[in-house]
Amino acid sequence: MSHNTHWTLRANMSILTLVQRLLDPILAVLLLVVLARFDDAPFALHHQLLALTTFLLILPVFKATGMYRPYRSLAPRLLAIRLIMGWFIVMGLLFFVGFVTKTSMVFSRALVLTWFCTVPMVLLAFHFIVWAILRQLRSSGRNSKIAVIAGINQVSLNLAEQLRDCRDLGIRLKGFFDNHPPAQLPDVPVIGTLSELPDYVRRHQIDVVYLACSAEDDSKFAELIEALQDTTACVYFVPSLLMYSLMHGRSYEINGVPLISIWEIPFSDLQYFLKRAIDIILSGLALIALSPVMTVIAIAVKFSSPGPILFKQRRYGLNGQEIIVYKFRSMKVMEDDGSVIQATRGDRRITPVGAFLRKTSLDELPQFLNVWQGRMSLVGPRPHAVAHNEMYRKLISGYMLRHKVKPGITGWAQVNGCRGETETLDKMQRRINYDLEYLKNWSLGLDIQILLKTAFVFLRDQNAY
Repeated sequence: MSHNTHWTLRANMSILTLVQRLLDPILAVLLLVVLARFDDAPFALHHQLLALTTFLLILPVFKATGMYRPYRSLAPRLLAIRLIMGWFIVMGLLFFVGFVTKTSMVFSRALVLTWFCTVPMVLLAFHFIVWAILRQLRSSGRNSKIAVIAGINQVSLNLAEQLRDCRDLGIRLKGFFDNHPPAQLPDVPVIGTLSELPDYVRRHQIDVVYLACSAEDDSKFAELIEALQDTTACVYFVPSLLMYSLMHGRSYEINGVPLISIWEIPFSDLQYFLKRAIDIILSGLALIALSPVMTVIAIAVKFSSPGPILFKQRRYGLNGQEIIVYKFRSMKVMEDDGSVIQATRGDRRITPVGAFLRKTSLDELPQFLNVWQGRMSLVGPRPHAVAHNEMYRKLISGYMLRHKVKPGITGWAQVNGCRGETETLDKMQRRINYDLEYLKNWSLGLDIQILLKTAFVFLRDQNAY
């Protein structure tokens, strides 16, 4: 399959995923309309408002519960649990809104109860059908991830056999990388040496790298791990049975072949759901509460100097994908190309209004919209301009690992004084060290601690300009 064909299939699967997500709220609303007809009730204004609220709630809530994570290796039981949990949350929010607005009594109890029970059954049937279709597509070689294996030994050969035989996993093995491959190998080709692997991963958009090493290869694989930090591929370590018994990392298996993750997203499904739920609730409340302040700022920016109100800049988000980050414009220029110059003290590009906004961090208020959209989180590594990413990823080991989570409005580095201009490599290295420490020690408690510290740090910070 050619590179262009691969990306065409992935684009088609993205469209399928979008349609699948939209069908969840559409089916829920259609069921409400149909059940109202059977209940001999006109689809009045309160029914329409219920339908609209449900439509708006289902997508973010279901996404937060992990419903829209890849179906690859997802058991039907877990799929059902996520869907039912998401629907209960939606109904809980609807009941809460009805209680606060004192509108619950206008609905027929029989209609609401029937709708409450029917929606999860219909959605489960729909998702099970999609799950079966995607499983079949993966079996036929579509909707697949591309993987390579570094190192040839008995364990990696077993892994290759499992990936080849279990096509419904949707993981297509391109080949092996090894410095001294044996003469006899199965159908999987040897692509190159270990030193050639990182460049191959970058050039061919490899999704997954499996590292299978023996004791005598430790030094070679240490260098390889260092080089692979400059990619966004998921990297898994495939240990020997002896090493597996001695290690304590998060472990997985593919049909009995043990894997230990080296880098991956640090959240479990439940933790991801809780973190996303906090993001949605707090960013929504912030946008509502701060709307008068943001309106005043928008007017001040508009009349302070020529140019748009918002500055939209390309930055790297989750898994190194480009996102658009919003800020109130604080400069006379709109830099977003291959060379972005960091702001310095007394920078003439900064407008008088912009200086105040940057000093108080009010220029970053529009990023609550990024959080509500799901592009960012309240807490996480701060996103850097694309030009800065491309420069520092070559200079700082492990720089790209910070993109395994969504970027944040604030982060562990910012509350520890790493804010403002990074005019030296040491300053950026210190910031990245804090970011990686955050990934290693993440917890909801740490997020809350960072949020509480942020207000105090920003109010007295002297590094912002």
